[in-house]
Amino acid sequence: MRTFAALLTADHDSNLAAHTARLDSWIAQLRTSTDLPALRSFAEGLLIDHDAVAAALALPYSNGATEGVVNKIKLLKRQTYGRAGLALLRKRILLA
Repeated sequence: MRTFAALLTADHDSNLAAHTARLDSWIAQLRTSTDLPALRSFAEGLLIDHDAVAAALALPYSNGATEGVVNKIKLLKRQTYGRAGLALLRKRILLA
């Protein structure tokens, strides 16, 4: 598990080949491991979208700010659920 954490916290030096090699090595280790079936299943799932995972590890971009805004909008929507219409929700989003 620490090796995966090291993959996530490694410097984003845009060296896609190096990150891909480390990711492939980690997945290969888990595929041969029999003691952690849940983690092995997670690694198999990463193979489904391998290129996107490797790019996420190599590139410095983050969608954290976007996810924060979406989370805030959902919170406002839940707070007014059943009490107000779209007009009030729109005003609350614009004023927040």
